[in-house]
Amino acid sequence: MTKHQPFKELEASRPDFDISYKPHYTKTAEPDFRPGQGLNGLPYSKEFKASKDGFRSVIPEKEEKSDIYKMMISGVTPRPVAFVSTLSEDGITNLAPISYFNVCAHNPPIVMISVAKGNHQDGWKDTNHNILTTKEFCISIISESFLEASNYTAVDCPPEVDEWVLSGLTQRSSETIKPPRVGESAFSMECNLQHSYEVKDDQGNSTSLIILGRVRRFHIRESVLDPGDPFKILTEKLRPIGRLGGISYSRTNQMVEIPRPVWDQVKDTPEVQEALKKGVKKL
Repeated sequence: MTKHQPFKELEASRPDFDISYKPHYTKTAEPDFRPGQGLNGLPYSKEFKASKDGFRSVIPEKEEKSDIYKMMISGVTPRPVAFVSTLSEDGITNLAPISYFNVCAHNPPIVMISVAKGNHQDGWKDTNHNILTTKEFCISIISESFLEASNYTAVDCPPEVDEWVLSGLTQRSSETIKPPRVGESAFSMECNLQHSYEVKDDQGNSTSLIILGRVRRFHIRESVLDPGDPFKILTEKLRPIGRLGGISYSRTNQMVEIPRPVWDQVKDTPEVQEALKKGVKKL
């Protein structure tokens, strides 16, 4: 017996996907924030007040690996999702969503993904195996419009089954590499393998592979670009999804802007001087 309610039954009890909600910008919660203030005035900010009590300390080595995984993916959120397309040495395409993903550098442009062990004959998943073998891969960003299709490519099908077919998404030829990119994606990056690093457990067994990719070509749908800046992608147009814990995803519906303070402009203000005199708060 499962302790969880059947998902389709649970989903049926929820409201429909809100297509009327439009991404927009708001003020920050504390537009008049003062240096040294700490928490802002949100009604639930008191739940985050620094305290010596109310914390649980977790020692990774003493817990089940599945529980550490659950904790990490639900605590480090939201995470961007890389829709990674690769090609095997036999020319078979593979497509998989990877949520251990981010940008590492821009000069040169480097991105990172991390993929766990799999059922391939060399111990890796098709994604790891293909990248190590061909040294090429493409990362596409997932938008709201094909979340369901991208999720279906995570099915645990055998290597000979093509996830592209199951997703119904389109293969579009790349310019510098052999793996195709996702035609529906508004932002894709063609990559060559720059470096790989095997992560090993305390017994010396490989558990995952960290992959650094050098971006050789970017592809951006013009409709998601800022009309006044050909290099700025508008979040409200891209509509990217983020990975949360469990099987949850997030939408990017509300944004705030906070300019970075410039030291030469704020260093002599009374608020900054007062904060410096008070020093760091300690428990």
